[in-house]
Amino acid sequence: MSKLVHCVAIAFALSFTAAAVHAQEKYPAKPIRVLTPFAPGGGSDILARLIAPHIYEAFGQPIIVDNRPGGGGTLGAGIVVRSDPDGYTLIVVSGSYGANAALHDLPYDSVTDITPIILIGTTGLLVTMHPTVPIRTIKELIAYAKANPGKLNFGSAGTGGLGHLAGELFKLDTGVVFTHVPYKGTGPVMNALLSAEVDSSFSSLVPAMPHVKAGRLRAIGLTTPKRSRALPDVPTIGETVPGFEVVHWYGLWGPKGLPKDIVTRWNLEVAKVLKTDAVNKWLEQEGLEPAGGPPEEFRDRIRSDVEKWKRVVKEAHIVITR
Repeated sequence: MSKLVHCVAIAFALSFTAAAVHAQEKYPAKPIRVLTPFAPGGGSDILARLIAPHIYEAFGQPIIVDNRPGGGGTLGAGIVVRSDPDGYTLIVVSGSYGANAALHDLPYDSVTDITPIILIGTTGLLVTMHPTVPIRTIKELIAYAKANPGKLNFGSAGTGGLGHLAGELFKLDTGVVFTHVPYKGTGPVMNALLSAEVDSSFSSLVPAMPHVKAGRLRAIGLTTPKRSRALPDVPTIGETVPGFEVVHWYGLWGPKGLPKDIVTRWNLEVAKVLKTDAVNKWLEQEGLEPAGGPPEEFRDRIRSDVEKWKRVVKEAHIVITR
């Protein structure tokens, strides 16, 4: 009798293992939810919806883009951190994700409690000036700010946002003094800059480029280490301030413990999408550089940003009040 029970147990175990392997091979067997932690229309939302149809063609299952705004992106990230690591709940985040660990007391670790999949694209922030301000280069900005401490100001889309943090990093690296003026979103700060309510801004390329090309704003520097193919005549800040760098990025990750084969498949499929002519052309028009690369490269980017912004928040005495 014991032999029979033993054989049955072995057979059951083998069948269970085979079924598990078969189920894994069939991934995905149902629709996949990709969260974006901001409202519709933002960069992470647009990229998720741009990529989704291509992934649907590759996987044969619907990709549902689910907007979960709140807490500066922390609400959506928290949902994915707590989800099952089965490949059916993922998230597209932006560079603000790396800053949140420095700004908020999070119930998860931004580096170790996730499974990075792929860095999708990178862009930078433009230092833009109202045309009436007599500054045309980063060198002139530094000289003017040092000669007139506190006279210049810069607007941002909100306290703790990348535009604000980039401005504070610039101040720390150059020793200049100018005043931060926070607004509630990208639209309001652009309007304030266009009306000369503020002198300057560290702004995302996407909303700033049309105004720069129309002559309504003057772009004097870019925060990325290399010049943008969308604005090749605008120098990087690093050309004047060696080592200065702020990269605004977008990437895809899932909860901790995501199976390696699922990570590899997503990484390969998204990389294919980034290489298509249509997507590459769209990215170029929006001032985004396609990224790709292995998951470890994306984790390194997150870790680097978390360390950088923790230093900036501490040294600049930035406090987020709720």
